[in-house]
Amino acid sequence: MTLNLPPLSAIRAFEAASRHLSFTKAGDELGLTQAAVSYQIKLLEEKLGFAVFERKTRKIDLTQKGALLAEGVVEAFSRLRQTFQDVQDADASELVVSSNTTFAVNWLASRMFSFQMQNPDIAVRLVSYGPWEKPKFDQADVTISACYPPPKGNLFIPLIAAEFTPLVAPQLAQGIGGINTPADLLKLPIIDPDDPWWRTWFSAAGLPDADLTKWPTSRMGSQALEANRAIAGQGVAILTPYFCRQALQQGQLIQPFDLVCAEDDESWALSYPPRNKNSRKVRLFQDWVISELGRDGLHCPEAVLIGSDD
Repeated sequence: MTLNLPPLSAIRAFEAASRHLSFTKAGDELGLTQAAVSYQIKLLEEKLGFAVFERKTRKIDLTQKGALLAEGVVEAFSRLRQTFQDVQDADASELVVSSNTTFAVNWLASRMFSFQMQNPDIAVRLVSYGPWEKPKFDQADVTISACYPPPKGNLFIPLIAAEFTPLVAPQLAQGIGGINTPADLLKLPIIDPDDPWWRTWFSAAGLPDADLTKWPTSRMGSQALEANRAIAGQGVAILTPYFCRQALQQGQLIQPFDLVCAEDDESWALSYPPRNKNSRKVRLFQDWVISELGRDGLHCPEAVLIGSDD
């Protein structure tokens, strides 16, 4: 049969008192009065059926059985403390960031070294999820997502608006004598023609009935992949200009039109569960991301709490 243990509060009081050989000092450690510790020891002795301390004037000593019990209990609590400390140290030193492919490849990968140089005590584990996967919000300290809203109760910070416009390699545009009107885009291969952003953009450009059906479906699901195809001259892609700034600056891509559309209330966003609100590593990462975006001229609002679950 399994022996029923005495109350944990009594065991804790005994462990502290056996180390200090003082109810008063044990109480100071545990945040209890001397009388409260004495009461817990009394409960323990009643449960065990024997005395664990010998009370003397202004002094206590362990009885023979009490000393035998203390040896195992003190060692057990020491192992417990060390185990909790090890887990806390490991948790405090590793930051798990889950990010969709577009943000991971086009933003985080080229900047993460900066965060790690500023915070050498934090090891970052970046877990990117594929184009057709849903983010696993409960398996990371911080999640950066698009399209999929964070769970209710999470803290949420919009980072980059979901803006989009056609981008194309200059040599491909020159191959048709330049792109002067939106209709000229239809002379080129369309990358990811089933992407709903195309319909939105062409409608805003005055071509609501633009025929995209002649191009084969080839959903890449990631702007990082689509941009690489566009840079390689394989077609024109509908992309977020912010993520392609370097390619635009270096002339690998051009933006033929000033028209940039956006999805209402849709953005790449940083989120985390409320339990991480006061986490040092999460706070440092959040502040760093916001600072990096600020250097690019983007302003991030304060974190907001997504409505609580019913």
